[in-house]
Amino acid sequence: MHGGKTFDILVAENDEVLLCLHKWGEHGHPTMADPGITPGNGLILYFRTEHMNVIRQNVEKAGYAVEEEIHLNPNSTKLEFALRDPDGYYLIITEFHVYEG
Repeated sequence: MHGGKTFDILVAENDEVLLCLHKWGEHGHPTMADPGITPGNGLILYFRTEHMNVIRQNVEKAGYAVEEEIHLNPNSTKLEFALRDPDGYYLIITEFHVYEG
């Protein structure tokens, strides 16, 4: 759907986002910079929600380290923050939006 040399999106027939594909080393994602790290290397789990601030507060209450505080993503123009789950997977939590390509 998006097209491009560094980023593309696979969508279902109803335009639901199924998979986002990034080129290694692009866009500064820490799990896509060094092919020798694990776990979750090359994988970013991206969650869109209407409750981003509540989730951010719950992350803090649970004592998890935040990788990136809430900030405006210049590519999506949406607010988001990032953390690692207990297994080390990189999670991005973003304000809910409909992908428009």
